[in-house]
Amino acid sequence: MAHNKRLTAAAATIDRAKNYALDEALGMVKTNAKAKFDETVEISMRLGIDPRHADQMVRGLISLPNGTGKTVRIGVFARGAKAEEALAAGADVVGADDLAEKVQAGEIAFDRCIATPDMMGLVGRLGKILGPRGLMPNPKLGTVTMDVKGAVSAARAGQVEFRAEKAGIVHAGIGKASFETEKLLENIRAFVDAIQKAKPTGAKGTYLQKVSLSSSMGPGIRVDVSSLAG
Repeated sequence: MAHNKRLTAAAATIDRAKNYALDEALGMVKTNAKAKFDETVEISMRLGIDPRHADQMVRGLISLPNGTGKTVRIGVFARGAKAEEALAAGADVVGADDLAEKVQAGEIAFDRCIATPDMMGLVGRLGKILGPRGLMPNPKLGTVTMDVKGAVSAARAGQVEFRAEKAGIVHAGIGKASFETEKLLENIRAFVDAIQKAKPTGAKGTYLQKVSLSSSMGPGIRVDVSSLAG
C-alpha cells in the first residue's frame, strides 16, 4: 500500500503528454526514487525496427563509464589454467561438467556467463536453460573468449548487455539513483551512443522513436529524443 501511495504521488508530478529534456527527466527520476533501497535508474527505448527479421536485430554490450552500481555474479565455464585465471580475476562460480550439472539442476548462481571456446560443446547443451535467461555465452558479445581475465573484469566494471525485444524495445539499468547526476548523464549518453552504433542495416524510418526514464519503483518519464545528444 505504501508503494502504491508513493507511486501515485510521484505520477501526479509528471505530465504524461510531455517529453522532458534529459536533465529535467533525470532530476525528476532521482527526486521520485524514495524507496528504502538504492533504486536503479532504468532507460527504455522504442526503436524503429522489427527484431523478427535478422537484419533488424539490435544487440550488443556497453561498458558504462561510471558502472551500474550493481553487484554482478559471474559464472565461467573453463578448465585448468583458464579456470584458475577466472577465479583470480574475481569470477563467482567456475567449473566445467560440475557447473553444467548445477545449471541442469536449476542452480544458476550467476548473472553473466562467460566460456572459453573449448567449453562451448558442453555449454551448448545448456542452451534451453541459459538462452531464455539471456545467459548464453556469445563470441560476438565477448563472452566466448580465451581472454577470461578481460571478460570477467569488464563484466565486473559495469558492462551492460542489451537486446531488442519483440516490440523493438531495448531497456537497461544505467546506474543507481544515488549516483551524481553528471555520472548518470554520462552513462545514459554512452548507452544511447551504443544503441545508435548498433543500428541495423534493415532499419527504416525513424530509428529512435521513444525514450523514457524511470527508477525501480517509480513511474516512467518520457524524454525528448533530441535532448539525448547533449
